[in-house]
Amino acid sequence: MARRTKAEAAATREALIDAAEEMFMEHGVSRSSLEQIARHAGMTRGAVYWHFKNKADLFHAMLDRVRMPFQDLVDQVDAPTADQCPLEAIRLACIKGLARLEQPRHKRVHSILMYRCEFFSDIDPQAMQEEISHDTYAVLLKYFQLAHDRGQLSLPAEAATDLLHATLSGLFYGWLRHTERYSIEAKGTVMIENLLRLIRVA
Repeated sequence: MARRTKAEAAATREALIDAAEEMFMEHGVSRSSLEQIARHAGMTRGAVYWHFKNKADLFHAMLDRVRMPFQDLVDQVDAPTADQCPLEAIRLACIKGLARLEQPRHKRVHSILMYRCEFFSDIDPQAMQEEISHDTYAVLLKYFQLAHDRGQLSLPAEAATDLLHATLSGLFYGWLRHTERYSIEAKGTVMIENLLRLIRVA
């Protein structure tokens, strides 16, 4: 009985996050109240407060469902590949990340963070974006430095990191504005492979 109750509580929590995601996408974060989110989920506002302290807590829970730290993407690549050929690990991790962005939930949540969320209360979208960007940069630098130390890189690790990080950022923000125009995985794969080919020691 307790197990079923725990499962039901988890399902309720997920349903509330689903409702928040839909409301944030349609109306924006600041214009979506907890009462509206609860009603959209077919629940009471009390149910929301049972699972979340406030809207910021709910917003962060929504982000956590799609969070994909770049190190986690690298870790999904075979360990020998990352150690022996860091440039290949970077390539595979980037492609894996782009493929995840194509998933509807990831696409919606990142669109909310970038274009449907204003700064207020405990929600600072710019700080969240900066955290994601800094995390990606730090991991890219780590593996580019390893590639440089192994003599696999034709330019300094920091320069290579700047190039790829700027490429990924531009690709990401541009695609989010018009996700229906092209596949970020397909276009991004070509861009990443071309860039890595240019900076790899022949």
